Amino acid sequence: MTARVFALPDLGEGLTEAELVHWLVAIGDTVRIDQPIAEVETAKSIVEVPSPYAGVIEKLHGEEGDTLDVGAPFIEVREPADDAAAPAQSSEPDAAAPAAAGSGSGHVLVGYGTSDIQHSARRRRGRASTVTAAPAAPAAATAPAAAAAPVTGIVPVISPVVRTLARTHGVDLSTIRPTGDGGVVTRRDVEQAFATQAEPAMPGTEPASAPTSAPADGAPADSRTGLAIAATTPFSLFRRTVAANMTRSRSEIPEATVWVDVDATELWDARKRIRLGDRTPSLLSFVARFTLAALARRPELAGRVTASGDGLETFEGVNLGFAVDSPRGLVVPVVRRADRMTIRELDAAFDRLTRQAREGSLAPAELTGSTFTINNYGSLGVDGSAAIINHPEVAILGIGRMIERPWVVDGAVVPRRIAQLSLVFDHRVTDGGVAAGMLREVADAVESPLALLADAPPA
Repeated sequence: MTARVFALPDLGEGLTEAELVHWLVAIGDTVRIDQPIAEVETAKSIVEVPSPYAGVIEKLHGEEGDTLDVGAPFIEVREPADDAAAPAQSSEPDAAAPAAAGSGSGHVLVGYGTSDIQHSARRRRGRASTVTAAPAAPAAATAPAAAAAPVTGIVPVISPVVRTLARTHGVDLSTIRPTGDGGVVTRRDVEQAFATQAEPAMPGTEPASAPTSAPADGAPADSRTGLAIAATTPFSLFRRTVAANMTRSRSEIPEATVWVDVDATELWDARKRIRLGDRTPSLLSFVARFTLAALARRPELAGRVTASGDGLETFEGVNLGFAVDSPRGLVVPVVRRADRMTIRELDAAFDRLTRQAREGSLAPAELTGSTFTINNYGSLGVDGSAAIINHPEVAILGIGRMIERPWVVDGAVVPRRIAQLSLVFDHRVTDGGVAAGMLREVADAVESPLALLADAPPA
């Protein structure tokens, strides 16, 4: 038998590191090709990493919570001799198919796979591993959730977020009766199980994601506030990436904002009379269509400042990002070539990507590459927001909630559905006149949605 080292692969979009969330296997476990071996969190999403090798886990590199470099050793698999491999594979003819098709995250990760295993162990030159091998004892504790033969702790749970939530609250997934389609454990199942087991008081129990440090009784007070520090919790890799991106946006982009209140009553009423299959299209899909029409006449607002900072790059088309409040925090899924889509197609894309974002099942590639972003903060119950441009974009449109307010129509005060729209733009790229014209065009379409039909592209 020979041991093969599997290096942490490039998880897409040129990412250089990932945080190890959870081992799904333990030392001594037997794994199949494409069996999930770990959950890792990148700057974009949580993904399952499948094994490119079949054999016995000989070594795990890193402990849960460690940040690992791409190209650093991840696991070592001792491959069986050829004469032993055949019976092992033939004894489970039906188990391998579900593992590859359903139990994984569905993400295609760059650098390895069953079609080209030799790329799996590539390293980035100049980078060294920053972690040491995990001791066997902690790894063995995850063995019940990762046993290769029955795979009962993995198959019923598709979403890594659900598994993380269960681990955080100390919920044993094997004790949950799943209610999702196909017998899948859902987030609601985990929350109900936690609520049930939390009824009897458990004073000595702390969640797995508890802050990393807490002072003992009599800890010294903070010098600035005079208060004792209750806890210090480090940012996750995702939160660090968000913080870095927002800081860069504010430090590099001289932004300005224009906003307007719009009477959305006509759109509100018309939308309720439209059915797309068994559902009513979202307001976001209409506003997105109006925005894309306006951007077609102002492509600079869906462009990008050059790396040297002395020019503007514009694109043939628009990749539309939209903000989603997920369990991990704010994420921005991307609808690629949204400019080619109808309201029906936009609504379907928003619905799919929103569900996947909240399940934690989006691939990293689906969270990058936007050229313009819409932030529907009205869904959070607020009227306005000073949005931060999603670097390296140059503008972001905000939508407040649409609520009934007194409004003057033909000299009379009447109740109307009013919403605030805002456009934050990079003042290096354009001036207030262009930004105001863009926002006014979207506002006019919201107030008179039928007017857009005159300029709508053919289906």
